[in-house]
Amino acid sequence: MNLLYPKFPLNRWPVMLGIAGLGAVIAGLYGIVHDQITYTISPVYFTRLKFKQFHYADFGLPLRVFVGEIGFLATWWVGLVAGWVLARVTAPHAEPRRVLALSLRGFAIIIGFAVAGAAITFAYDVLRTPDPESSRFAKFAHRIGVNDIPAFTRVACIHNASYLAGFLGVITAGILSSRKVRSV
Repeated sequence: MNLLYPKFPLNRWPVMLGIAGLGAVIAGLYGIVHDQITYTISPVYFTRLKFKQFHYADFGLPLRVFVGEIGFLATWWVGLVAGWVLARVTAPHAEPRRVLALSLRGFAIIIGFAVAGAAITFAYDVLRTPDPESSRFAKFAHRIGVNDIPAFTRVACIHNASYLAGFLGVITAGILSSRKVRSV
């Protein structure tokens, strides 16, 4: 299989685009839940950083709704890419129902990785009780007016770990899905 120049029948495009779209929705929903949890850990991470980054999406709704919007907007594109990867390795080789089943399994793997990465990072950060001033985020946090640096750092690390673990999940799910579709 050539990943750079794929060859697949044109009648597979709707399935592949559908899986990519489904991935975007699933990732966006994950982002909503993820950001609701991390907002609870550190509201200042959002008020000093994320609210400014996503100011264009603030329609004056309650803060928790805005946090959910940010979560969706920050993650939908990851799901789109993940869905495309899963569709790319399965759709040319299986019927649409099997592609959907393998993709849903792949999305579960990706979410599992992302949740595990976030949870492990949270637990590690809580257990190590870092010196806030030695944090690699401390200078940045001070510059943007953050008072609760440990919570800000914790949430920044959780967000980064979730993306990294999700990326590892995409690779794992892609490999497993490719093997599974070829084993039949």
